[in-house]
Amino acid sequence: MSSEFNLIDRFFVQGNLSRDDVDLGIGDDCALVSVPANHQIAVTTDSLVAGTHFLADADPVRVGYKALASNLSDLAAMGAKPTWVSLALTLPQSDEVWLKDFCDGFFGLAKQHNVQLIGGDTTKGPLSITITVQGIVPKGEAMTRKGACCGDDIYVTGNLGDSAAGLEVVLNASTIDKSELEKELEKRHYYSSPRVELAQQIRHLCHSALDISDGLISDLGHILKQSGVTAKIDVEKLPVSEELVQYCQNNGDKYQKMALTSGEEYELCFTAPKINREAIKQITTFLNQNVSIIGEISNESFTNLQSKVQLYKNETSLDWQLSGYDHFRSEA
Repeated sequence: MSSEFNLIDRFFVQGNLSRDDVDLGIGDDCALVSVPANHQIAVTTDSLVAGTHFLADADPVRVGYKALASNLSDLAAMGAKPTWVSLALTLPQSDEVWLKDFCDGFFGLAKQHNVQLIGGDTTKGPLSITITVQGIVPKGEAMTRKGACCGDDIYVTGNLGDSAAGLEVVLNASTIDKSELEKELEKRHYYSSPRVELAQQIRHLCHSALDISDGLISDLGHILKQSGVTAKIDVEKLPVSEELVQYCQNNGDKYQKMALTSGEEYELCFTAPKINREAIKQITTFLNQNVSIIGEISNESFTNLQSKVQLYKNETSLDWQLSGYDHFRSEA
């Protein structure tokens, strides 16, 4: 059985990349990094626990990728450029096969975004992963949840709902019973594409932004609360994949409700003034990124709604009572 330090050297040092702004990385009590002048550091931390965020027997390659992707998406939400990451792993045992596969997923994504692992910790216990990612953003240019204005367009990137459908497949289907459609949706649950580059290019055009981790209807509510506004959404404009529609066939509005409540999408939701539509379109076209305008920020007061979002379909208001994911809702 390998020692903690042998594991660190084999899996977390040898597979790492090297950035010029890291003055001291893994191997000392702290890392030392250099920050460009007139920049701020954006810092985000997420924990993933076996049995809550992923099944204990889930493919470790997928787990490693998803663990980092969720944090990179947080940086994207603020328009920050990812730079450094710290990783704390709690493992039931020193399973070298599991660690190799986990690192393949983790470092594969880290290298795509030029992110260097600069520290962390390993210890024995129930399987859990805690990641802290740092990024840089020009001072005063970060996107935040506060700032949405009446009349703003509401945008989302990519498609919504696939992650929820994929999770449903993971929880309900046995391996031998999965269709090709179900396998594809399951893959999308684990492999999101953080919109890091897009966010950096459009941040100067947006009034507010966040990433969709707990469901659009819930996450958009954070923007509305902090900005003191409400929203109108046309459910017919929600971007959904053909696979999701096929998966939900014969289930009425299920695909649209999934699009509104699906967590762990790691797409972006942002608001921008209508005058910036063409500029945003040019950038997204150049980057080959799909974005959709799904509604508008309002100052109307909607009654009898749990959220501050009024849903419409064919210009008719809907009374769907939907909510996103909340870790502690069942304890309330």
